[in-house]
Amino acid sequence: MSGSSASRGRVLVCGHRGMVGSALVRRLQRDGEEVATLGRAEVDFLDQAATFAAIAALKPDAIIVAAAKVGGIHANATQPKPFIYDNIVSAANIMEGAHRADVNRLLFLGSSCIYPREAPQPIREEYLLTGPLEPTNEWYAVAKIAGIKLAQAYRRSHGRDYIAAMPTNLYGPGDNYHPENSHVPAGLIRRFHEAKERQDAQAVVWGSGKPRREFMHVDDLADACIHLLDHYSGDMPINLGTGQDVSIAEFATLVAKVVGFEGNLVFDASRPDGAPRKLLDVTRLKALGWRASIGLEAGLSDAYRDFQSRFVTEAAA
Repeated sequence: MSGSSASRGRVLVCGHRGMVGSALVRRLQRDGEEVATLGRAEVDFLDQAATFAAIAALKPDAIIVAAAKVGGIHANATQPKPFIYDNIVSAANIMEGAHRADVNRLLFLGSSCIYPREAPQPIREEYLLTGPLEPTNEWYAVAKIAGIKLAQAYRRSHGRDYIAAMPTNLYGPGDNYHPENSHVPAGLIRRFHEAKERQDAQAVVWGSGKPRREFMHVDDLADACIHLLDHYSGDMPINLGTGQDVSIAEFATLVAKVVGFEGNLVFDASRPDGAPRKLLDVTRLKALGWRASIGLEAGLSDAYRDFQSRFVTEAAA
């Protein structure tokens, strides 16, 4: 776990209303840190002048860039333009705004989908740009690669202490439970809950169930990010994950257990699987003295409580 650091000063979280951003705010507030926030309600990160002005007005000592347009395979496939344009432009505006406001410390959050589809497993940081991307999310991946390279460019051109990190697949409080555009954990939680409420005999899982994925609770991710702010400075991006993976079939079975759905799971192989496996090598993260602490079943139980409090309670009301 990360300890408090007096050197952080005022930390600006961009994208604080999302799952990752809200977890970062919780984590910083736990340390009693001074936290500033910017989201779509305050500024349009696609508006360069407005973004520059907002950052300058807040005068942060450090920035974490968690603002992004995110979604699962279906969302990426059906909305390619916003997934590449919005993410590239917002990252560029935030970083240039930080530079102009003389903010010397910044953490940009990428994604594990930046790595080649056929990357050796577990995936090491140096595998970036060594092969073709997974086609189902390449728009998002290209935007995140651009953000990583931007952080490196500000470091090399201006001596800024900007770093980048690649989180693995995330889940937890604040997730998006949209029936079509959500990521795997949130999508399964909603589908299995609704199947349980209807007393269905079976529930559908998209894909074959064979791909293997690594899942990390968002509170672990937030803690890892603060640890990086305190302990890491380097040109090379760094992986953030648990170092453990499961098959989608195993994961779906665990989600069903947590939700309490007792019917059969049916795998729809007509839906795309995505990459066959994505497991991050977290050797460098562990060498910095950090490792994940939230187990998968306990983390999913936390996520399900969040789903129930935010959606089931609202529906009942």
